Amino acid sequence: MTARTTTYCATFGALLFAASPAQAGACEPSIASVQAQVDAAIEQSAGSDQWKPESLDALRGHQPTPRSLAQTEGRNGADLQLALDALERARAADRSGQIAACHRELSQAKLILVQQRQ
Repeated sequence: MTARTTTYCATFGALLFAASPAQAGACEPSIASVQAQVDAAIEQSAGSDQWKPESLDALRGHQPTPRSLAQTEGRNGADLQLALDALERARAADRSGQIAACHRELSQAKLILVQQRQ
């Protein structure tokens, strides 16, 4: 193997390493924690009201998501949807390496949860 071939192989290997999938962002543990809090608030809200008829999606066998549950909860659900939106923005900021923006969105989601409890 010539020196030029070795250099090409080393360069190619370095490029492959640089293009590999990134690890979870620095904000990911905080996102998971706030997501669990939002999920718990959605479950609590869903269980506090009276019985409701099944949606068309439920009748078709689709599993509920946190967002679909929040949509059925009226005013509380609207607040919970805002918290879910903030979590989505936090994930986007985390993926792009904007840690300050991620923490700001997580703070917004937490604030919504506190206000929703009052």
